[in-house]
Amino acid sequence: MTPQVKLPAGYTLRTALPDDAETIQAQRDAMFADMGKEVHKVEAVSATALGWHRRMLQVGLYEGVLMHAGADIVAGAGLLWRDWPPNPDTAEQTRAYLLNVYVQPQHRGQGLAWVLVQTLLTRCASRGVNIVSLHASEAGRPIYEGLGFRASSEMELLLPEGIC
Repeated sequence: MTPQVKLPAGYTLRTALPDDAETIQAQRDAMFADMGKEVHKVEAVSATALGWHRRMLQVGLYEGVLMHAGADIVAGAGLLWRDWPPNPDTAEQTRAYLLNVYVQPQHRGQGLAWVLVQTLLTRCASRGVNIVSLHASEAGRPIYEGLGFRASSEMELLLPEGIC
């Protein structure tokens, strides 16, 4: 894969494959740990989330990119393709949800997250997808705002377990 953006020296970028599900999940677990999520809660869902990533990669509903420094995978990000009804902002029926943006601590500050996200935004544009959403950590917010993301009116409700 040839990225649309310039990579920092010493890094390469490639498309994630179903065999990369374990790496993607490990990055996701590390991302949640960095965000201060309770380790036991992250560990409790990791195996189930791994199965989800593997399945979504296989059916093409999740598309990821992975950044290498030599043979080591040091960063990654993904898109979840979502079927969505048209609204006054777009007639497009596919939307993208950006997730799993992660850079190992020793590789941060070099613009890798920006390259990952910009690469995925280019893929969205090539598919005609013009609405991309995400949930941003405090650390990630400046990157996303710099790429043009803005806060929206979306809200969330987490139902207590056993309510349904």
